[in-house]
Amino acid sequence: MPDRTPKTVIISGGTDGMGRATALERLARGDRVTVIGSSEAKGRALLERAGSPNLRFVRADLSSISEVERVVAGVFERHGSVDALALFANRVSAGRRETAEGLEHTFALYYLSRYLLSHRLVPLLDASPAPVVINVAGVGNTAGRIFWEDPQLTRRYGQVRAQLQAGRANDLLGVAFAEWAGSRARYVLYHPGFTRSGTGGHRNPLVRGSIRLLGRLFARPVPEAVRPIVGWIDEPPGDPLTAVDRGRPVDRSLRTLDPGEAARLAAYTERLLRDRSSRR
Repeated sequence: MPDRTPKTVIISGGTDGMGRATALERLARGDRVTVIGSSEAKGRALLERAGSPNLRFVRADLSSISEVERVVAGVFERHGSVDALALFANRVSAGRRETAEGLEHTFALYYLSRYLLSHRLVPLLDASPAPVVINVAGVGNTAGRIFWEDPQLTRRYGQVRAQLQAGRANDLLGVAFAEWAGSRARYVLYHPGFTRSGTGGHRNPLVRGSIRLLGRLFARPVPEAVRPIVGWIDEPPGDPLTAVDRGRPVDRSLRTLDPGEAARLAAYTERLLRDRSSRR
C-alpha cells in the first residue's frame, strides 16, 4: 500500500503545466508543497487556485547559481527533511543569452539548477524515510550530445542544440547522482513525451499556434503525464536509478547513459562551480 503520510515536496518550475499539476495533486493528498518559479503572477495564481495553507511559492531565477543557493538555504531553514524533489524548470531560448554569472542560459536553467538542487538537498533527502528525486527531461532520446569543446555554446548556438545538450546532461546527471552522490534518494529520469504542457510559450505567434494545434491533436493530457510522478512520490522505485521513456523502461546501455561521460560531466560541473565561487 502507498504511504499516505503527508510528505514534504519541492518542485522547481512548478507554476506551469506538469509542475503545476503535480503540485495540485500532491496538495490534494495533504502534502506540504513548495513551488519554485520565476513568475510572481503565476505563483499568485497557483496559490489562489490551490487555496491551501500547505502550499508555499518561492519566486526565484533558477538560471542563477546564487538564486538557487538562496532557495536551498530557505528550504533548510524551513524543513528538517524533504521526501521528494521534482525537477521541471526549463525554457526555450531562441537566441543565445548569458546569465549574470556568464553561463549559457539553457545550460544553467535546464541542467545546472537541477544539479545544484539535487546535490545541495542531499542531507534533507537523506533525512526522509523514502526520498526520491524525479528529473523530467528527455531520457531515451539519443539525439544531441555534450559539446565538450564548447559546453557554453559560445560559437554555434542554436535553440535545438542547446535543448538537446541540456537534455543529455540531465541523463548523465541521473547516472552520476545514483553512482556517486552517496545518497539514499532514488533518482528517476522521466520522459513524458509530448504533453499539453507549456504549448503556448513560444515567442513566435505562428509557431505558438502550430504547437497548440499539434498539442490538441497529438499530445498526452497533463493529468496522464503526471500520474507516474505522483505515484513515485508515494512509492519510490527500489533501484538507485530508474529511467522511463513514455511508460517504457530505458535500456541502461544507451550511450546517453554512459557512466564515463557522467563522471566527465560531473567533474566539469564541479570545476565550473568552483571557478564561479572563486570570482565572488
